[in-house]
Amino acid sequence: MSDIFESDIEENENLSALEDSDQSVVETENLVIDFTLYHLKLEYSSETLYAKTNNNLTLKAGEYVIVPTRYGKDMALVLGESKKPIGIKQSDIVVVDRKASKEDLQKREELKQKEKEAFPVFKEKVANHKLDMKLVDVHFLFEEQKALFFFSSDNRVDFRELVKDLVSVFKMRIELRQIGVRDESRITGGLGVCGRPFCCHAVSDKLRPVSIRMAKDQNLSLNSMKISGQCGRLLCCLSYEFDWYNEAHKNLPSEGVHIYYDGTNFKITEVNPLTNMVKMLGEDGRLLEVNAKRFTHDNNRWKID
Repeated sequence: MSDIFESDIEENENLSALEDSDQSVVETENLVIDFTLYHLKLEYSSETLYAKTNNNLTLKAGEYVIVPTRYGKDMALVLGESKKPIGIKQSDIVVVDRKASKEDLQKREELKQKEKEAFPVFKEKVANHKLDMKLVDVHFLFEEQKALFFFSSDNRVDFRELVKDLVSVFKMRIELRQIGVRDESRITGGLGVCGRPFCCHAVSDKLRPVSIRMAKDQNLSLNSMKISGQCGRLLCCLSYEFDWYNEAHKNLPSEGVHIYYDGTNFKITEVNPLTNMVKMLGEDGRLLEVNAKRFTHDNNRWKID
């Protein structure tokens, strides 16, 4: 990595704390899909899922459907057909029950109003029980008498008595789910330092876990303030763009490689895949910036044409 970026590392800074705890990567299986696959989104949590239809039912982007989810049957927004699904296994594909009718959409609006009314009730009960919980979102399932309360907390919370109180108020099954900082950002949304919506909220919720190596391979500053998002974890876009950088580097020399050029030995000090430029420092003190297209790889050695 270039020396200019090494100087950005703060002394005693624990960069590993920014990484996702689970570094296992979910790769897409070699699925043979001989049917139309649709990409759906649960609007309340920004989770996405893949679905197929029966009886030759055709869906269009912007329509709503009723599908089974991990919480129960619910309404989902159709994003469109999926040609290249991300992070999917055969068991992840669900079957659409039906398209949402006008009555279904009206019911969903009524449930949204109940969700708004549930917020102050939950906060009041939490205060009564003196629990350290921050309510992130409330969702009432569409076809089941069940309410989901998503909350965040720095500690594990014993909410058994709280659940009993909520059941007595709402007269339905109650499920409390403690979520992490990435999940909270995915649900609430917001704008990143780039000025665009969070990747986890607007691009995909199935990005691979983010690691410090991804920042290094993209020649980014290793200052935590510059490579972490508002959630306090590494920027999602490091994962989103990692494959492009990985592929681009295959056709570029690595930093630290020595090349003999114009009568002098040069050391490559910086490689920029975005601009396609390579910086080299010569033994005679010259600093050159060369277009990467001039580099060729022959007999395990790099040279400049």
